[in-house]
Amino acid sequence: MAVSGRTVGVSKSVVAALLATLTLAVFAQVSGFQFLSYDDTEYVTGNARVRGDLTPAGVAWAFTTMTAANWHPLTWISHMADWSLYGPRAGGHHVTSLILHLASVLLLFQALCVASGATVPSGVVAALFAIHPLHVESVAWIAERKDVLSTLFLMLALLAYARYAKRPSRARFAWVALAMAAGLLAKPMLVTLPVLLLILDYWPLGRLASKADLRTLAIEKLPLVPLVVASSIVTFVAQARWGAVRTLEQLPFAARAENALVSYVRYLAKAAWPTDLAVFYPYTELPPWQVGLALVVLGGVTYGALRLRRSHPALITGWLWYLVSLLPVLGLVQVGEQAIADRYTYVPMIGPFLAVAWGVPAIPWLSSPARRAGAVVWIAALAFVAHVQAGYWRDTLTLFRHTLRVTEGNYVAHQVVGDALAVSGALDEAVGHYEEALRARPDSRVVQGNLAGVLYLQGKMADAERHAREALAIDPRFARARTTLGLALAEQGKPQEAIAELERGLAIEPDNVPGNYNLGMLLFRQGRLEEAVACFRRVVAARPEEIGAYGYLARARLASGDVDGARREIEAGRAHGFVPSRELREQLDHVAAGR
Repeated sequence: MAVSGRTVGVSKSVVAALLATLTLAVFAQVSGFQFLSYDDTEYVTGNARVRGDLTPAGVAWAFTTMTAANWHPLTWISHMADWSLYGPRAGGHHVTSLILHLASVLLLFQALCVASGATVPSGVVAALFAIHPLHVESVAWIAERKDVLSTLFLMLALLAYARYAKRPSRARFAWVALAMAAGLLAKPMLVTLPVLLLILDYWPLGRLASKADLRTLAIEKLPLVPLVVASSIVTFVAQARWGAVRTLEQLPFAARAENALVSYVRYLAKAAWPTDLAVFYPYTELPPWQVGLALVVLGGVTYGALRLRRSHPALITGWLWYLVSLLPVLGLVQVGEQAIADRYTYVPMIGPFLAVAWGVPAIPWLSSPARRAGAVVWIAALAFVAHVQAGYWRDTLTLFRHTLRVTEGNYVAHQVVGDALAVSGALDEAVGHYEEALRARPDSRVVQGNLAGVLYLQGKMADAERHAREALAIDPRFARARTTLGLALAEQGKPQEAIAELERGLAIEPDNVPGNYNLGMLLFRQGRLEEAVACFRRVVAARPEEIGAYGYLARARLASGDVDGARREIEAGRAHGFVPSRELREQLDHVAAGR
């Protein structure tokens, strides 16, 4: 069963150089891309822990937090390291992700060469992994650092296992376990690795030839099982605690199973014809014929691969790799609201690539020159499509406007475009996109809340109040909507109701900067100075650059006759760019003179 013979006349170093050149030709453009407002804020730009640079306290936080519905400490540490190196320059963060992807490409090539002894097919698999358009999302999205980082450790584990299989020893297997553990600390996608190694034992390693071998090799993988169990438990806890896991009432298991079956086929179709790729694919009700067709396709491919397993073992290896490695992200435990996601194919598509690279040369009527020409044309075409697809990721509006062009009823894309337009000041356009999003998904608390915020900025207080209440009816613990509701009530001359709503929001999210700032202003106007000072203290602790808070702190000190305290507040603010107004300086002089 082992692959015999080595490809002659092809230097591995030449193939590696070609792989690096191809990868950079497609993805070097990401060095000029921006951060996205979609998840990059949560992972980097809006995350105070990450922006605190790589410190012992930051590392401790990384190992204890379940922020973003995951426990992936190495991912957080990599983001902290990037911020220490590059700060807010997005290009540096993108370059790190590209380097990790390129390293995975070269490690995959090396691992397949060691396992199979065949340079050219290994190079084809690595090339397809490097530049397939489905993989653009993992490389070009900073928030998907967890994908490229965990896959780097997966490739190290594969290389270590290929070497272990050639000459087994405890020390060599320990390297496999260590790489797997590191990968799980970056993303739990590696939970299927023990099974994937068993699949590789069949082919190309040729270690699995009988039932007795299966038992022996399964026992060999048992030391990896505790890693799988621990990672699975902590991941489920993190996602459930963060509220990311959808309940069976929200999405019945039958609908999840149907989507999983159809997803297997959808991903293969997108791999063969990678058009209309999007950052978010809405969950839709599937017609019965699609589910039936998916069953027929899956059953037919499985039957064919099993029938040809002895003469063409790469087919069954590739197919089983695909089926098994996709299982964690098929949505049987549904996390988030997407039906499918391009990033989920980053590791699973290695299976079909294996089947193609070793299966096509086995077709008797396809001559060697035709195969080579076809491979070059195919890879070049995929590289071109990937280069174009990567270009859509340059900024938020470009990406999500593209997504709106290639999908229908995409409430997430409408919401994100609306958010970006609101930030740029195009409030009327933003409202239009929010309204489109609500037509597709009226029960979205985020859209209702964001629309309320824009309506507040437009001065439409009654409408802002209405949509904020709609958001809170969906989720009473939505702190941002509480803040907007409080502000709208304050502008309508209802200060007591406004203070009550802002306090409710801060009880949920105590460090909410807008909530603290606006509550502080209302309390200050009512003469409740100590409470106002406490609010503004929380503002400057969370966001020292919020310079307006220093002015209120100084005024509160002056109102109680504390001139020295007011001066200290002003000096603290100056360090962050605060310049006291003429009115504040005159007030300070007046109080000081009368002291």
